[in-house]
Amino acid sequence: MKDIVLLYARTLRVNQWIKNLVVFTAILFSGNLLVPNLFLNSLYAFFIFCLLSSTSYLLNDVLDYQYDKKHPVKRNRPIASGLISIPQATFLVFVLSLVSLLLALLFSVQLFVVAFAFILLHFFYSLFLKKYPIIDIFTISFSFMIRTFAGEVVSGFHIPIWLFLTIFFISLFMATVKRHAELVRQGKETRLALLNYSDHLLLFMTNTFATATILVYSLYTYLEQPPLIQTPLSQFYPRFEGRKWLMVTIPFVVYGIARYAQLLYQREEGERPEKIITTDKPLILSILLWGIIAISLIYLF
Repeated sequence: MKDIVLLYARTLRVNQWIKNLVVFTAILFSGNLLVPNLFLNSLYAFFIFCLLSSTSYLLNDVLDYQYDKKHPVKRNRPIASGLISIPQATFLVFVLSLVSLLLALLFSVQLFVVAFAFILLHFFYSLFLKKYPIIDIFTISFSFMIRTFAGEVVSGFHIPIWLFLTIFFISLFMATVKRHAELVRQGKETRLALLNYSDHLLLFMTNTFATATILVYSLYTYLEQPPLIQTPLSQFYPRFEGRKWLMVTIPFVVYGIARYAQLLYQREEGERPEKIITTDKPLILSILLWGIIAISLIYLF
């Protein structure tokens, strides 16, 4: 029984559900993370998008079956290795799509529309868009934007445009790094889009998106007003929130991006971003420090 559970967990790529945490962006940066009903709404949306993302992974594995068999790592996946048959995986795609969309509709029509847009985008990605260079990377970034927008829908709180753009550019950066790692380690035979990528193009795109991420995040910390909430220290520092204290988190973002790039260029580990984020100690530390400082500034000071 345990082996079956682990097998399906690998098939659904549960380890990549971490990407869906962007759903909490709206309540986190609006100062409403600790409001029970808003947190539960975001948690509900997070669960739905975990199901939707697993659906997209399954569909992609079914359609890429022949390519994954040639890949040194992906050939060990349950579908590519034959542990789960194509009919079984196809049935799972149907069931997960139906369940996730029904759960979204039970919450609201707006969330259903967002969820449907997400799964439709990934269906088109798996069938067509992943074959075209640059478009495939932008599609991945748009999927993160949709997840983020779902957090707005279930909470009712608007995400500042500079923060929205930060998510857009950092997801472009990570997707480009992943493509570069695939090109360096496996060559162009394991993915159709790689046939039209070059090392110079991917390096240019990586530099561009990394720079854009740092710029738009810096603009967010400087231009956006922090949420007007009563904090334990606000009575002692009534003008504290008017100062641009979130700017102290910029160095952690710069270091995180630089560290991520270092892992690509020195160790060629950019192909599995979820593994890097959850195993590299310096990167984990920078993310934790960024999170602790940002949350403290929003909720304590």
